[in-house]
Amino acid sequence: MNRADTDRGTPTSARTRWLRILLPSIVIALWLVGAAVGGPTFGKISSVSTNDQASFLPASAESTKVSNAQEKFTDSDALPAIVLLESDTKIDKADLGKYSKLGTTFGDVKGVASEQDITGPIPSKDGKAIEFIVPVNDSDNLAGVVDDLRAAAAKHTPSSITSYVTGPAGLTADLTEAFGGIDGILLVVAVSAVFVILLLVYRSIVLPFLVLLTSVFALTVSILVVYWFARAGWVDLNGQSQGILSILVIGAATDYSLLLVARFRETLIREQSRWTAIRHAWRAAFPPIVASGSTVILALLCLLFSDLNSNKSLGPIAAIGIAFALLSALTVLPMFLAVFGRVAFWPFQPKFLPGGPHEARHVDEDVVAGLEGVRGLWRRISAGVAHRPRILWIAALVFLGICSAGITQLHAGGVPQTDVVLSASNAADGQKALSRHYPGGLGSPVVILADKSKADDVKRAVADEKGISSADFYTGSQQRPGAPSSKPVVKDGKVLIDAVLTASPDSDTATDVVRHLRRDLPAVDRDVLVGGVTASNLDTNTTAQHDLATIIPIVLVVILLILIILLRSILAPVLLILTVVVSYVSALGVSALVFNHIFDFAGADPAVPLFGFVFLVALGVDYNIFLMTRVREESARIGTRPGILRGLSLTGSVITSAGIVLAATFAALAVIPILFLAQIAFIVAFGVLLDTIVVRSLLVPALSYDIGRAIWWPSRLSRSS
Repeated sequence: MNRADTDRGTPTSARTRWLRILLPSIVIALWLVGAAVGGPTFGKISSVSTNDQASFLPASAESTKVSNAQEKFTDSDALPAIVLLESDTKIDKADLGKYSKLGTTFGDVKGVASEQDITGPIPSKDGKAIEFIVPVNDSDNLAGVVDDLRAAAAKHTPSSITSYVTGPAGLTADLTEAFGGIDGILLVVAVSAVFVILLLVYRSIVLPFLVLLTSVFALTVSILVVYWFARAGWVDLNGQSQGILSILVIGAATDYSLLLVARFRETLIREQSRWTAIRHAWRAAFPPIVASGSTVILALLCLLFSDLNSNKSLGPIAAIGIAFALLSALTVLPMFLAVFGRVAFWPFQPKFLPGGPHEARHVDEDVVAGLEGVRGLWRRISAGVAHRPRILWIAALVFLGICSAGITQLHAGGVPQTDVVLSASNAADGQKALSRHYPGGLGSPVVILADKSKADDVKRAVADEKGISSADFYTGSQQRPGAPSSKPVVKDGKVLIDAVLTASPDSDTATDVVRHLRRDLPAVDRDVLVGGVTASNLDTNTTAQHDLATIIPIVLVVILLILIILLRSILAPVLLILTVVVSYVSALGVSALVFNHIFDFAGADPAVPLFGFVFLVALGVDYNIFLMTRVREESARIGTRPGILRGLSLTGSVITSAGIVLAATFAALAVIPILFLAQIAFIVAFGVLLDTIVVRSLLVPALSYDIGRAIWWPSRLSRSS
C-alpha cells in the first residue's frame, strides 16, 4: 500500500484502529450474506412473474369487470389456443375426416383439456385452412404445452400444410419466451457495458470491480425482497417490471457510486489519510446522493396513482431497487474505498499534494474566476459558458426545440398483439394467416355481459352491429361460431354473449365496433358491459392517457419540492424542472422519428410516454442535483458566477460518465425482443445522453450564469454572492 495512504505518525487509539478493521468487515460481510442469499433468487423470480393480460389490465375498467364476471361462468382457467393448418391450395372436403383425428392427437398433449372440449376441425370458407380451438389448462407451463401442440401439428400434417399455434395461448407463450432472457442475458449485457465504460473512464483495473460489486450487491438484495413481496402477493411482478428493475438498480447504483468515487479521488489529493479522505468525501456526497435517490423513489411511487396494474406494480418494485442502490453506494462502497485507498485507482493513483492541487500547479493569470487550477475539456467548456452564456443557452433551447418537433408523430395508441414480440413468433404469423381465411376476431371475441331478461334483445342488437360476424350465447361448452346455440349459462341473473369481429381484434376498426357497442347497447340493457381483448386494449389506452395527465403534475410537484428543500431556492428549482421537461419532450420527438422512419415500428405502447417521463425527469434531475449542489457549495465560497464555472468543471467528467453508464444500461433493455422494452431503452438512453451533454453541460450552467446570483432567490445567497 502507498505510504501516503497510511496513518503512520497520527496518534490513533487502539479502539479507533479496531473500529477501522471491524466496521468495513461487518458492512462488507452483511452485503456478502445478502448477495449469497439473494443471488439464487435470480433463477426463481420468474416463477412469481406473470405476463398474461390480467397483469396489465386497468384496475377499474369495463373490460376488467367483464373479465371478473367470466370467472363465475366456468370453473376452468383454460386459455384457448388456435391450431391453424394452412394450405396454398384448397383442401379436399373428403380429407376433413382425416383431420378430425387431430382432435384426439391434440387432446393427448399434456396440459390440454379433454378431447371433448376441443372444437374442430373448422374449415375456412375459401377451403384453404382448417382450425381447431384447443383449451390449454396448464397455465404454469403454458409455453411448454404450446410447444408440444406445435410439434404435434407439424408431425401429423402433410408437408404441404403449414401449421401454427396462435390465439391467446399461443401469443402469451411467445411473449413469455421473449421474456426468457431477462434473468441472464439482460444482466450480462448491462454489467459488461458498465464494466467497459468504467475501464475507459478511470483506466483502473480495481475500481470497476468495486463499483460493479456495489451494484450487484444492491441488485441481488432488491431481487430477494421483490421476490418475497411478489410471493406474498404484496406486489404484482411481470416481465416488464422485472427487466426495468435490473436496469434501474445497476444504473442508479453505478451513478451514485461514481459521485462518491469522484469526491474520494478529489479529497485524496489534499488528505494523506485514506480514512480522513473517505469521511470527507462521504459527507460531501451524502446530500446529493440522498436527494437524487429520494427524487427517483418518490417519482416512481407516484405510479401508485395509476389505474393500470402494470404501471401501479412497477412503482414500488422499482422504488425498492433504487432504495438498495442508494444504500449500497453509501455503505459498502465507502468501506471498499477505505480499505483499498489509493490502490483502488491503480495504476493511476492520485498523489497527495500538501496544500491541495491549486498550490501545486501554475495558475494562469488570465484564467476566468472560478477556473483556477482547472485544465482540459471542462475548463474550455466552462470558459465558453462564461464568455457567451446567453448565446449558449438560447442555442441549446433552439436545438431542443427542433428535436421536440417530431413529438407529433409519436403514435402511442397501442400496437397489435402480433407486433409486441420483435423476434420470430409462430403465434404472430398464425394470427396473420388466420385473418386471411377467417373473420379477424375469431378466437378473441368481444364478450358482452347482459341481463338474462334482456339477453335475446341484446344478442340481436349485437348481431346487427356493423363489424360483427356472429353473436352466440356462452353455453358452457365449445361450439363453432355461428352454430345454433344451446341453452345459455346464467350466473347471478346474467348471461355472456360472444361476438366475433370481422376485423382483427387489435385493429382500429375493431376498436370502433367496441365503442359503438358501448354507445348503443345501454339503450337495450342499461347495465350491459362490453369486454374482451379489443375492449381491454381500448380501456388500457384510455386509462394510460388519463394516467399521463394525472401523474405528470404529481411527479413535477414532488421533484420541485425536493429541489426547493435541497437548494434552498425557488427560482433555481423551477428552472431545473423546466429544463428537464424540455429535454423529455425533445427525447420523445427524436424517438418518434426513429421509431417511425428507421425501426418502422407499428406504433408505441400507451404506457411508453409515462414511463419515459418518470425515468427521464427523475433521472435527468439527478444530474442537475449533482451539478447544482456542487455549484451552491462553491458559490457560498467564491461567489455565484465563479461557483457555477467551478461546479461545472469539477463535476463535468463524473456526471458525463454517469450519464453514459446509465444510457448504456438502459440500452441493454433492447436485447429483450419486446417492443415496449426496446422503445423505453431508446427513449431513456437517448434522453439521458441529451440531458447529460446538452442540458446539464450547456443549458443549465449558461442560463444560471446569465441570471447570476438571483438564481438562488429568495435565499440569503441571492443577496450575498
